[in-house]
Amino acid sequence: MVTKVKTTNEIKAMRESGLMLATVLDKLRNCLEPNMTTKDLANIAKVELEKLGGEPAFLNYQGFPDVICISVNNEVVHGIPNPNRMINQGDIVGLDFGVKYRSMITDAAISVIAGKPKQIGHIKLVENTLEALNVGIAAVHDQVRTGDIGSAIENYLNNFRYGIVKDLVGHGVGHDVHEDPNIPNYGRKNSGPWLSKGMTIAIEPMVTLGTDRVKVADDGWTILTADGSYSAHFEHTVLITEKGAEVLTTLSA
Repeated sequence: MVTKVKTTNEIKAMRESGLMLATVLDKLRNCLEPNMTTKDLANIAKVELEKLGGEPAFLNYQGFPDVICISVNNEVVHGIPNPNRMINQGDIVGLDFGVKYRSMITDAAISVIAGKPKQIGHIKLVENTLEALNVGIAAVHDQVRTGDIGSAIENYLNNFRYGIVKDLVGHGVGHDVHEDPNIPNYGRKNSGPWLSKGMTIAIEPMVTLGTDRVKVADDGWTILTADGSYSAHFEHTVLITEKGAEVLTTLSA
């Protein structure tokens, strides 16, 4: 499905969905600490979303078995919550969540360091990945091209010695979890499909301390860095407007 210009009612539903999503991620950020399991966090997400009246968009999506993806350290994305996976001091924990409300879907992710960081480089990785997301959002406007967004993200990240994951990209979102077109985190300006005001997209830089190459774990879901390096991931769902973007997955108005 190609992402469509959303109606007024669809945008309203996505704003409400996005607020639910942001509320749950904020709860998880504040709860996350060493000696929890990734399944503990998934259980919190499930309960909090039920209280808010939303549905988990990821559960059973293409067979995914839980409500949230939780990826730790060298796990880039799509980690399956596990009651035996303990979160340790200094782990970088990626929380990728999707919410469905009134048939409309939003998608967002944050990376959080559990407790005391292991090294300053991990703090910088998380901070710079978040800033790369902000840079990508700042490039959005009516009639932007996907290459303009990717180029902005890549140019910012090229100031550092990071791997920019190329096999995984952002995407359209709204009626489905993943809609065309892809929104890569690299590219050339003035290239790629055009995007119009009223469309909704998910921008999501995935950045590593080593290679940009990834591999699939034995569980068939979790995406790992090929060299075992640590990674970070941030994502927002945004509405394209005439002159910019409205972030839908945020607590702030």
